[in-house]
Amino acid sequence: MIRLLGLDPGLQRTGWGVITVNGPALGFVAAGVVASVSSETLAERLLALDRGIALVIEQHVPDEVAVEETVVNKNALSSLKLGHARGVALLTAARAGLPVAEYAAKHVKRALTGTGGALKPQVAHMVQVLLPRAGPVTADAADALAVAICHAHNRMTLARIHGAVMATVR
Repeated sequence: MIRLLGLDPGLQRTGWGVITVNGPALGFVAAGVVASVSSETLAERLLALDRGIALVIEQHVPDEVAVEETVVNKNALSSLKLGHARGVALLTAARAGLPVAEYAAKHVKRALTGTGGALKPQVAHMVQVLLPRAGPVTADAADALAVAICHAHNRMTLARIHGAVMATVR
């Protein structure tokens, strides 16, 4: 069994979700949000995200981390700030010595709903279907759990491919 931490980076609110994977079975562990205070400086806000993510890693001891890639908005400044938050998420996981996978939002949506154009409520619904023990979670936490589920599915697919390749080599 392995533990996966999914992160949905945001400067104001970074969603996080921890799941277990045991073969094809997924299990809910915990989910929440690391928030920063908008009145603080950018540096202070990024430090708050780093400390919050580090605390989640310390408390839940994941084996791997999956992070959603930045979606470029029409507002360049918003995209830049989101990129800063994402950089902190990647750095904090790497500093903890954890392998990090990255997924585009469309890939995450497709993995859960079958379409890359799914709306947030559709993704949140599928998170509830796949992780019923999660109960109601915030939108940011649901997105983070979706990233973790996407990574779990991706890992299973890669393991099957690896097994098939190894079987043909023998």
